[in-house]
Amino acid sequence: MKQVTLGSTGITVPQNGFGALPIQRISLEDAAGLLRRAYEGGMRFFDTARAYSDSEEKVGYAFDGMREKIYIATKTQAKDVKTFWEHLNTSLEKLRTDYIDIYQFHCVDQCYRPGDGTGMYEAMLEAKAQGKIRHIGITTHKLMVAEEIIESGLYETLQFPFSYLASEKEVALTRACLEKNMGFIAMKGLAGGLINHSDAAMAYMTQFENVVPIWGVQKEKELEEWISYMEQTPEMNEEIAAYIEKEKKELSGDFCRGCGYCMPCPAGIQINNCARMSLMLRRAPSAAWLTEYWQGEMKKIEGCLDCKKCMSKCPYSLKTPELLKRNYEDYQKVLAGEVKVQ
Repeated sequence: MKQVTLGSTGITVPQNGFGALPIQRISLEDAAGLLRRAYEGGMRFFDTARAYSDSEEKVGYAFDGMREKIYIATKTQAKDVKTFWEHLNTSLEKLRTDYIDIYQFHCVDQCYRPGDGTGMYEAMLEAKAQGKIRHIGITTHKLMVAEEIIESGLYETLQFPFSYLASEKEVALTRACLEKNMGFIAMKGLAGGLINHSDAAMAYMTQFENVVPIWGVQKEKELEEWISYMEQTPEMNEEIAAYIEKEKKELSGDFCRGCGYCMPCPAGIQINNCARMSLMLRRAPSAAWLTEYWQGEMKKIEGCLDCKKCMSKCPYSLKTPELLKRNYEDYQKVLAGEVKVQ
């Protein structure tokens, strides 16, 4: 397994990080078991966020007493200085630590700068001066914002969606970070669950010397796959390259990544699942998506208010109401037996 240094932070870890968003869905003890197994298997970089309900608490519980053996990155979605400090102090408490290795502005729409009137970047500098954080990072889903962040030279790490479905513009971000000696943390390496071959996902990442992917892990079986790559890391070859090319053709165009930033929906629609239902039906056993429960959830699309709030919050600028309606039409055809799926 390749070791990657995250730019000027000097943090060097295996190219195989743990994304702790999904552990908010499981019990404290189950989450602790996963996290400790990840450590035993060689993972050293763990990424969470204040916004992930009790994820930080679970990370803190799992690694209590062994803080110096791991690197922890977390995030704040604060929009003002007061909330910034509240989030930071809460994160420190939940994580059972007196410092955070990389503290990140979470899912930003702008590049915070000194003197921009928000006081946000100055708060980061003060937190670093106090020793509460060691490195300043930032995350975004928007390409133009990411480009501005890199050009600013103000941040030590960028976290951005990155997988083998990436466009050349997104690949260019990794090169720009390398030139700026900036760490690149790859979120959504499985494109929100649409990528279902971990070996191809891992092989793709090995091509980039400055990228640390954080895989969202919720189940032991998933974790064991990633751990197995510590000893036998998949490498890009002709077979995997051909498979990735086929995947890119199938998944080209506008599709929902399932990030959930559009939620909640005023009409109660589970947008992050319903807007990509057609793909899920074809890329996973369909029976799980054709239950009475999911039929009811999809039917809610009929009540779409067309308020376009989801569009205004979508980091990928998708025309979400249209996407929902197309997925609903396809879903009805599948239910009627007009379209065959797995």
